[in-house]
Formats: sequence, structure tokens, C-alpha cells
Amino acid sequence: MTLASPIPTDAFSTLSQHATPIAARVAVRFAVVVTKWAARRRTRLALSQLEPWQLSDVGLTPDDVQGELRRVFWRV
Repeated sequence: MTLASPIPTDAFSTLSQHATPIAARVAVRFAVVVTKWAARRRTRLALSQLEPWQLSDVGLTPDDVQGELRRVFWRV
């Protein structure tokens, strides 16, 4: 599973300059949000595939997993 890499802080400082069109800034922020949502969804789906002994190794119970799976992708 590949996790989304965070955008470097210098990218945001470049985007915050007034010379950058507002549409570009909005598009980048939108892309960041959608990428985070996709990563959460992938992570939760991967969590649902783990065996009970694997869950135990990471300190989770099946009830913890079910609670996490009930969450919608935009919730942390």
C-alpha cells in the first residue's frame, strides 16, 4: 500500500504568493484534500483485511476495526 506523500511546505509558500492565480491555489488545496480522503479510504480497507493476530500485533481489537470501518472517509 502506498501512502500519499505530504506536499512540502515550500510548495505552500510558493502557492501563497500573490502572483499565483487563485484558481491554481484552490486546485492544489482541493487535490490535497482528495488525496487525504483517498489515503484514509485505502488505509481503512487495508485494515479490514488484517487477520485477528495481526490486529493484536498492532494493539487493535475487531471492535476497534469495525468502529473505524463505520467512519466515512472525510472523518479523521
